[in-house]
Amino acid sequence: MHSSDRSREDIRRFVAQAARQDQFLEVVSGEEARARFHRHLDLSPRGEERVPLAASLGRVLSADVVAEVDVPGFDRSVVDGFAVRAADTVGAAEDRPVALRLNDEVLAAGHAPELTVEPGTATVIATGGMLPRGADAVVMVETTEAVERPDGLFVTLTRPATPGAFVAAAGSDIGRGEVVLRKGQALTSREIGVLAAIGLAEVPVVRRPRVAILSTGDEIVAPGQPIRTGAVYDSNGAILAAAVSELGGEPVPLGIAPDEDAALERLVAQGLECDALLLSGGTSKGAGDRSHRIVAQLSDPGIVAHGVALKPGKPLCLAVTGGKPVVILPGFPTSAMFTFHSFVAPVIRALAGLPPALAEEVPATLPVRLGSERGRTEYVMVSLVHGAGGGANEDELVAYPLSKGSGAVTAFSHADGFLAIDAQAEAMEAGTPVSVQLLGRALAPADLIVVGSQCIGLNAVLGRLIGEGMSVKALNVGSMGGLAAARRGECDIAPVHLMDPATGAYNTPFLGPGLDLVTGYRRMQGIVFRRGDPRFEGRTAQEAAAAVAGLADCILINRNAGSGTRILTDRLLGTARPTGYWTQAKSHNAVAVAVAQNRADWGVAIETAANLYGLGFLPLQEEHYDFVIPTARRDRPAVRRFVEALETPEVAEALRAMGFIR
Repeated sequence: MHSSDRSREDIRRFVAQAARQDQFLEVVSGEEARARFHRHLDLSPRGEERVPLAASLGRVLSADVVAEVDVPGFDRSVVDGFAVRAADTVGAAEDRPVALRLNDEVLAAGHAPELTVEPGTATVIATGGMLPRGADAVVMVETTEAVERPDGLFVTLTRPATPGAFVAAAGSDIGRGEVVLRKGQALTSREIGVLAAIGLAEVPVVRRPRVAILSTGDEIVAPGQPIRTGAVYDSNGAILAAAVSELGGEPVPLGIAPDEDAALERLVAQGLECDALLLSGGTSKGAGDRSHRIVAQLSDPGIVAHGVALKPGKPLCLAVTGGKPVVILPGFPTSAMFTFHSFVAPVIRALAGLPPALAEEVPATLPVRLGSERGRTEYVMVSLVHGAGGGANEDELVAYPLSKGSGAVTAFSHADGFLAIDAQAEAMEAGTPVSVQLLGRALAPADLIVVGSQCIGLNAVLGRLIGEGMSVKALNVGSMGGLAAARRGECDIAPVHLMDPATGAYNTPFLGPGLDLVTGYRRMQGIVFRRGDPRFEGRTAQEAAAAVAGLADCILINRNAGSGTRILTDRLLGTARPTGYWTQAKSHNAVAVAVAQNRADWGVAIETAANLYGLGFLPLQEEHYDFVIPTARRDRPAVRRFVEALETPEVAEALRAMGFIR
């Protein structure tokens, strides 16, 4: 068959499958899906094993631990000094010192005493030394004085000792027969110290549940392998394996399965030998999605929910066979990790013998309007910053939505938590009070909050500060978003590059009361194109734009409305609207990638982006990338340090090396 005939046949098959697919015949709520899932699961811990003490970190005790020894095992001194009979020191004072004859013995730690402390005598004892027979107290060496007399060595005391002074009694820390650690307790370095103190060499722990992890899809490539156009690296496999380990499980990577039934069936069967099986991708029932077809063959009971009224995460598929969980997570990373933490993580914790995680929520305010879709509860990842004033003592928090889709890998790593939009709501307005569920870590205010336009040049400054130990939170919300945050007092620094269309001036026309501008650096803007394209080579940016604006087959990739680059592009085009004008990219890199991959023929971006992707570049205009600072925050130590770092020769050189002008 000719290749074009095969392509047409593939298209017909795709259309036919899409037309008849029974995708998500029953979309249920998250609560209903979770209830169905748990109804059929065996959530008891996966048995017991004994491991060496050195290998017990992070494990969960499968039984109470009872001490078979006392700790300490004997009365011991907690200071360097002299073991005495307290009765011998009664009445000691500065003007009536008491002298005790020293016994011919020094009690170092680890050595058993041989001599009894008789009335009127004392024995030298080191910290940790065993208290000798007859002694019931220790006096510190600092409060005594040694005296040599003709009849021997004596120690004089000027204050009395009480019985038990500076002595740790046998069993005062741990008593024989005492339960020192309880079943279900996760072992940290502190608990391991306790186990070592009672002499335990092996520890009874819950066997880690073995969780098989299988990534699916012809487009998935293992990290370290060459990437091809249209393919993506397998981030889900690595993320899930690490998350399983964090939850007390043992990940069993099965690799990557192509969209082919026989391979999937073999790997699913292998995965079912473990305690749980996780697949990512292939759950949407569309053409090429095979995972759900294989899992649909399971019984006892098999699939219990496929399609959940959540965003992200609608394609989630939950199944159980023989009490074991089998889950097909969505292929997009954010969807996969959100549904994993919501539905799978509690199950793994239970199988690992851990108690349910405590969800911590904090109140915050939404600074921008959030649109939503009726019919599904939507969860939005947010980053939290302190409100106006921004100090560590400020109670008010502002929740900035992370404008990344379900395919984003970085959403979870950048987020402090998430908020929920009700299934019946179409939007959540700016200024709305919200409750943010934290993502498993305590919220600590950063030393420096940066909100605004992203640029790799900014990393030269922030990287220097982070290297000095400063904590920095940077939220990329664009120039207008950063300017608004600065006006509201929600950030320390707002990187901006806004051009006034009327005057062509950058940034200063947008300042208002209470805002200062610190000069940053310059970025050369221009037209990017594939090298060798005769429509652009050898022309100025203005000449090239005029020449291609009317060519239907010369596709532009534009920037988003409101960006400084979009304003510059509109000035360049005038009233012309070339093919692709309404296609908007949100970053300079996105413009360069579209041109490099032949999805567009030209666009306006910074020279640094053109160089990164090996593109041609026609200079257009220098852009001013500056920093807006709320006047009230100008004297904060972190802000002063930022401004100082910006002026250093090292930062200036780093910026020049990236192609920026300082």
